[in-house]
Amino acid sequence: MTDTHDTLLRTPLCDLLGCDQPVLLAGMGGVSCWELAAAVANAGGYGTLGMVREDPALIAAEVTALRGATDRAFAVNLIPAATDPRLLDAQIACCLDLGVTAFSFFWDVMPDVVARVKRAGCLVLHQVGTAEAARLAEEAGADVIIAQGVEAGGHVHGRHPAFGLAEQILAQTDLPVVISGGIATGEGLAAALAIGADGVQCGTAFLATRESFAHPYHKSRIVDSTGDDTVLTDVFVLNWPKGAAVRVIANSVTDALEGHYLVHDPDSLPREAIARDGDQPRLRFSTDSPLRAVTGDLEAMTLYAGQGAGAIHDIPTAATRLDAMVAQAGHILNGTFRNGFKAKT
Repeated sequence: MTDTHDTLLRTPLCDLLGCDQPVLLAGMGGVSCWELAAAVANAGGYGTLGMVREDPALIAAEVTALRGATDRAFAVNLIPAATDPRLLDAQIACCLDLGVTAFSFFWDVMPDVVARVKRAGCLVLHQVGTAEAARLAEEAGADVIIAQGVEAGGHVHGRHPAFGLAEQILAQTDLPVVISGGIATGEGLAAALAIGADGVQCGTAFLATRESFAHPYHKSRIVDSTGDDTVLTDVFVLNWPKGAAVRVIANSVTDALEGHYLVHDPDSLPREAIARDGDQPRLRFSTDSPLRAVTGDLEAMTLYAGQGAGAIHDIPTAATRLDAMVAQAGHILNGTFRNGFKAKT
């Protein structure tokens, strides 16, 4: 990459977070572990540990391993509204004791939680699905707003397209705004910067990399899929509140719904073990996606993927994925990208 490209892509977000490129790893629970976060950070992006509802002992082990693999800055992702208050308290206390300097939050804005980590001097990145939630996050003290569009894989809080939502938020705030949802190429990164956003957050693009803790089957399904193969459904809702929708690759479970993807009551769903992760059962209709060591009926599990999956054709290292994205975005913004490539986003 040339110095010109570096200048074009560097935004104030990079200085705030301590990264070289305005590309954030999404805090994917179970998937964004230390190996992937370190790989993204060492390649110049911003790493995030996905520690949703994890035991503090695991958080401590992951933070320690991450620090052993990189000296770059990172955030820990938690979801306060979907975590038992006692566990959340212990998670945050653990992170603060470890000297974690940045948190990434999602779902409902909980001002008391934001205030707690801000008092400790931490940065707060808050992912939102509506302009109103962005306003609440800013009022609570967030430093960065992540605008998540309906195109995103995993849990989706809003129903607005990512770029449209980002434009609404940009019109009402001076905070750095990051766009998340359906972005897997340099075209998406360039487009985000072109409308005034400070960067992008990618989940699916990094799930399908070698360092990701996702099961190889999950990665292969992403490579073989298109954005049209994904559906937004709340049938994978065990462990989450009723109505919490996720975007996944269609499978035998969603096919059986015959188009009736919303709304499902968790209390009406059977608790049937279909896979195992060591000695832990994994239930049909749960939010658990297949991780590296899982065995069983992987096809029927939650195969998270965003609509950017159609632009993903291989499973490289995270650095290779990030470098390609950054190089393409630099060419586009520099006006030298002329080969007619059109991403399938």
